[in-house]
Amino acid sequence: MTGFGKAVAEVNDKKITAEIKSLNSKQLDLAVRIPQQYRECELPLRSLIAAELERGKVDLIITVESNAVLSQTVINKALAAEYKNQIESLSRETGIPEPEDWYSILLRMPDIMKTETPIIDEAEKGALTDAVNNAVKELMAFRTQEGNRLESFFKEKINKIQQLLDEVPKYEHERIEKIRSRITDALEKLGKEDYDKNRMEQEMIFYIEKLDITEEKLRLQNHLDYFLSTMETGHGQGKKLGFISQEMGREINTLGSKANHAELQRIVVRMKDQLEQIKEQVLNIM
Repeated sequence: MTGFGKAVAEVNDKKITAEIKSLNSKQLDLAVRIPQQYRECELPLRSLIAAELERGKVDLIITVESNAVLSQTVINKALAAEYKNQIESLSRETGIPEPEDWYSILLRMPDIMKTETPIIDEAEKGALTDAVNNAVKELMAFRTQEGNRLESFFKEKINKIQQLLDEVPKYEHERIEKIRSRITDALEKLGKEDYDKNRMEQEMIFYIEKLDITEEKLRLQNHLDYFLSTMETGHGQGKKLGFISQEMGREINTLGSKANHAELQRIVVRMKDQLEQIKEQVLNIM
């Protein structure tokens, strides 16, 4: 969801510049910096951006340059005269001397300076909207380019996890035999101690079944296939891909806890490494 866009529109001797950038975020978090004269356009611009970008921490900055006077500052003469009359009256009543520099005093009084912002016309509003719209399009093009790169990245990582998963079966028989041998050796150390061999056989079968990883392999395979198919279903799949990667992590962790085999543990560690790289980048997906 990272990206940057910039566009310029010119109207009425003004140059309006729109800059927009986006970072990763689970929801849309939009911050807008816009000149005072364009405040009435802020809500429509927010709606335009929300419809296009959907997610991300987004900053929009609008600047305007002009050779003309954007605002006119005037002095409220009537109010200044009233302040002067009151200060003179206060001086007579209290005996406090009148100020020597009347201008510095009066110009600091509340509401003496009044700024009048000119009303913008429809052409200027249209130019502002065009600038923002074009900046958004540029950002979306940036996102598309990044998305194509990430698609190749994810396919590569999923393929590596698939290759590691395909290696698991060749160690399973050896793994079970080692578990069985370890239990048998432990029983032999008991010597002539009497025990129920039928019950022991049942317990051994139960123990080996608990360590069976067939379901974990099947579920992980399904998650790998689902991740790839989800990438092909259009935009707006970022959250779903995040959920799928979490489920993949659960199955890989379970494989590791049940492994009881050095080579299988190494395979699980390599799977986790590939998955962590996926999780880091999946936040960039819409």
